[in-house]
Amino acid sequence: MADIGGTHARFGWLEESGPEAGERAAVTHLQTLRVADHAGPVAAAQAYLAERAAQAGPAWRAPRAAAWAVAAAVVDDVVEMTNAGWRLARPEVQRSLGLDAFLLLNDFEALALSLPGLAPTQLRRIGDGAAQRMLPLGTRAVVGPGTGLGVAGLVAAPAAPPGQTAGAAATRWLALPGEGGHATLAAADDVESALLAEVRRQHPHVSAERLLSGLGLPGLHQAVARMAGAAAPALLAPDAIVAAGIATPGSAGADALCRQTLEHFCALLGGFAGNVALTLGARGGVYIGGGIVPRLGTLFEQSRFRQRFEAKGRLAPYLAAIPTWLIVDTNAALAGAATALAQHALSG
Repeated sequence: MADIGGTHARFGWLEESGPEAGERAAVTHLQTLRVADHAGPVAAAQAYLAERAAQAGPAWRAPRAAAWAVAAAVVDDVVEMTNAGWRLARPEVQRSLGLDAFLLLNDFEALALSLPGLAPTQLRRIGDGAAQRMLPLGTRAVVGPGTGLGVAGLVAAPAAPPGQTAGAAATRWLALPGEGGHATLAAADDVESALLAEVRRQHPHVSAERLLSGLGLPGLHQAVARMAGAAAPALLAPDAIVAAGIATPGSAGADALCRQTLEHFCALLGGFAGNVALTLGARGGVYIGGGIVPRLGTLFEQSRFRQRFEAKGRLAPYLAAIPTWLIVDTNAALAGAATALAQHALSG
């Protein structure tokens, strides 16, 4: 299994997929590699497999099937990685690794497939749990600021056609991949309207990903500075903005401009996530994935995220009942890729 993003490629090992749709075998031997350290996805996979072979010794058996989740739109046999500079050709990867079966999924398609199997230890509820009412078979959504911004949905479907026995699994979950991160970002008040106007001076189309991602944080930081009448600061790395923004105000390393940037980030993300919930009717919950938000700690929990999530006028009561969770397990998409491989085996 692999989850390949713009910054990291995460690999895991699956001994065998479950005999029933929806049954999850454990993904083990997890390893995270930096994308920049490898010439391409095959080279990264070969590095991972070489280490696995050394660990297994004489018992080593090369994999015969794989499922990779990639941070790009998957529409044919050739995938251009949106934020990594890697190119994947499905036949070439399958031939190079000697695979009998090879699946390519959008990374948030895989993350969506992982949602029903996430344990409480992999999640943190955001907002007032007493007001939230999850529908177990309701549509779910996942939104994730990482290097880019991923969005996907998940819908329940019968595990078997009418008249046939479904077996142990009563439900089969189907992921809805898309490119929702590139939808136009909306302002909720005059301050945000002015903020987006600042960004439009450089980018005529301000997508959600333009600001709500690792790629977008530096631009958001500069726009916040211009809004405050400050000279545009140097482009800071996303890690630096996060570190300075979550530091206790007044302490060494704390930066008021970075903190304002993160507060705007959380509020805009809440409004965007609420739009996704309305679009999909995600009464089974909205999950926040990606690598940025888990690092914000209490700042995110105390932010305007949930307030803005619900601030949809007449539909506020509808959204107040929809639970929101933060995914704190960065390897969750590997379990979703394993689910896709199991479903592929059953359908084949």
